[in-house]
Amino acid sequence: MQFHISALDGTDDEALTRRMNVREDHFVHARSKYAAGEILMGGAILDEKGQMIGSTLFVEIENREALDTWLAADPYSKGNVWQTFTITEIKIADLT
Repeated sequence: MQFHISALDGTDDEALTRRMNVREDHFVHARSKYAAGEILMGGAILDEKGQMIGSTLFVEIENREALDTWLAADPYSKGNVWQTFTITEIKIADLT
């Protein structure tokens, strides 16, 4: 199954600090998921000042339960960076 995930960070004064504290761990985790074919594309969501306030991901994973487990294991979830999720099942177009 394919999903689009919009994961928004907290809005408190320490939100960006929490993100930066676990950013490298998040990238290690994300790179392993990309190598496994689970992350298709992803990146930061920016506010009007260009500051990171969340993440967007396109993923392919067996089902919603597996996705929830996967998200819970991400350092941004464990580090209380991501606080609000919008998850939508999608079908990415084959443009080849």
